[in-house]
Amino acid sequence: MRWRRLAAAVLLGLALTRPLPAAPTDPAQLALRAAHALEQAQIALERAEGAHDRVAALTKVIRAYEEGLMALREGLRRAAIREAELTRRFEAEGEKLSRLLGALMSIGGAEVPELLLHPAGPLATARAGMILGDVTPALKEQAEALRRELEELAILRELQSRAADQLEQALVGVQEARARLSEAISNREELPRRFLADPQAVASLIASSETLAAFASGLAEIGGRAPEEGPVMPAFERMRGRTPLPVTGRILRRFGEADAAGIRRPGLVIATPPRALVTSPWPATIRYRGPLLDYGNVIILEPASGYLLVLAGLDEVYGEIGEVLEAGAPVGLMGGEAPEARELLSQAPRGGGGELSETLYMELRKDNEPVDPEPWFTAG
Repeated sequence: MRWRRLAAAVLLGLALTRPLPAAPTDPAQLALRAAHALEQAQIALERAEGAHDRVAALTKVIRAYEEGLMALREGLRRAAIREAELTRRFEAEGEKLSRLLGALMSIGGAEVPELLLHPAGPLATARAGMILGDVTPALKEQAEALRRELEELAILRELQSRAADQLEQALVGVQEARARLSEAISNREELPRRFLADPQAVASLIASSETLAAFASGLAEIGGRAPEEGPVMPAFERMRGRTPLPVTGRILRRFGEADAAGIRRPGLVIATPPRALVTSPWPATIRYRGPLLDYGNVIILEPASGYLLVLAGLDEVYGEIGEVLEAGAPVGLMGGEAPEARELLSQAPRGGGGELSETLYMELRKDNEPVDPEPWFTAG
């Protein structure tokens, strides 16, 4: 294409080497930072094998992979948009760029005596020199702007050409980390318990409960205290507004917001990537785990007396009823099929959250009444 030939000529004809500025919102910089985060996650995965607490180490690794993959995909989406924008501009302004290149080549290629002479005589030569002195800086300023945009375009294309390998390695790494985590959880020592499970009472409650609210209300009456009370739980109330979301994703529907069918739920619906790791956002006791009604696998945590945190829609759940978890401890995985690198690359330019194909339902209950969970969390 003509603009590409012009671009090459401008780049060769200008001896300008000032680097492209890196703004926080620059798509190339965003993608490069995400790629670096994925490389660090791979290093952390190799070190996690020898960690004293492998479960905690692998949990951090998986979360780093998930956040890095989402950031890289967002960077590629912005890069594709920016590349299309620059390409359209170069094609639309091909004639203008041609005139700019011609003027630059004329100035750069003419001999000095030729520039100093004018057919109309010395006065006209002086006037032409004054005009040329005013025009030349403006031409060079346009050329510098063009050089920066061409350099940006080259960076964007190079970044996208290498993204497939980066994504492939990251997807393999996160799958390996999930497998190691499941193994580490099955091999870990038994956690301290705060409650003793009563399987018969839980089964009876499941059979008699028609709603999540009825089950959560009845759950508070089930189970006795363990012989050892377990560790002292930090004050949950003090963490209002500072608690991280339990999963990497985006809030899809808020407290009481109607869905497409007009159904309103007293909790948050969070869109997540397939196979996303779900963690306990705060030290908590497991009060229930397993299938429930039409919610799929559910885990109910007690972060403090009088509070229950319901996480529903998981594919796998970890832990046992009565166990006390630390903040950030893994409680399960979302369902879905992990995408391939080529699929992520093809989806990236479209954006729109298509990579967040799974949904986690989160409900916070205080004294058997649902409350809006969003003010408790830092992301939203």
